[in-house]
Amino acid sequence: MNDKSAARTSQRKNSVGKIVGRYSFITIFLIIFAVFLIINHGATTWSGVMNILRHSTVLGILALGMGIVIVTGGIDLSIGSMLALIGGLSVTLFNATNSPLLTFVAAIGIGLILGLINGLFVGFGGMPAFIVTLSTMLIYRSIAQYYLRSMGLSIYNMNGNLSSYDSFYDFGQLKIATVPVVGIVLVIVTIIMVYLMTMTKFGKSVYAIGSNVKAAHLAGINVPKTRVLVFAISGVLCAIGAFLWLSMNGSLDPATIGKSYEMYAIAAVVIGGISMSGGKGKLLGVLFGAMSYTIIDKIIASLGFDALINDTIKGSILLVAVLAQIVVPAIRQK
Repeated sequence: MNDKSAARTSQRKNSVGKIVGRYSFITIFLIIFAVFLIINHGATTWSGVMNILRHSTVLGILALGMGIVIVTGGIDLSIGSMLALIGGLSVTLFNATNSPLLTFVAAIGIGLILGLINGLFVGFGGMPAFIVTLSTMLIYRSIAQYYLRSMGLSIYNMNGNLSSYDSFYDFGQLKIATVPVVGIVLVIVTIIMVYLMTMTKFGKSVYAIGSNVKAAHLAGINVPKTRVLVFAISGVLCAIGAFLWLSMNGSLDPATIGKSYEMYAIAAVVIGGISMSGGKGKLLGVLFGAMSYTIIDKIIASLGFDALINDTIKGSILLVAVLAQIVVPAIRQK
């Protein structure tokens, strides 16, 4: 082999390596999915595969919001509690109006407000995102539970006797060519968010802030405003997730819904290849990260582990994923 041929071969290998590196979240997803198939001994059906997409919907949409916050170098620990509060208020509104459309619009409005509260404290208040969202995590869930108890109820339950209930609930069960509609919504939301982050000035500003806040400020980027918008978007995505949850389940318990979702969303983001230090990663990876985490959950169930040990396994996976983000780049630099 002459020098030119060797150079071409080396270039091809480097190109393939770069592509695999950029889209490692697909490789990780395929490996986890293969393990799932092996454990199930080929018993997984097409319907079972589609259920993975369906069960990834709410977490996936919340994780997209978490993803853009983490790209800025921040974090949003309140997403699970926002899901509970938005969902609870949405149930109350639906029962009062019998209108899925009005319920959806109100949910978006509530999510926007809750997200803005986080964003204003972080963006213009200059407070650490961890402290702000840890506080609102407690506040939002507490309000959801207190409001429920003030009505003398034990659970937020949509009124099945209302004329619009069936159409609302059927939407969550609907399939188009065997593909669940809620899963299609997840894919559409992902496409929109990927476009927002890759093809717009706003998305480039978000990455710039995560890479270097001072440089972003010197480049003329309004850092506080961008941070506020990022948290507002996270709130809106939580609203979409809450609406879809209700369409699939028809009720929610504010004491349990969304519990640990902030950790699961972070895991989906990390598995999807977004750096916890901010400024790096593809939002498309979050979709595969969420599905990977859903499959991991199913693998744990298939292996028959005690339910109490589930979070130990999931927490360990999160630690390994974050460690890999640190170790792999360090090895490449050597």
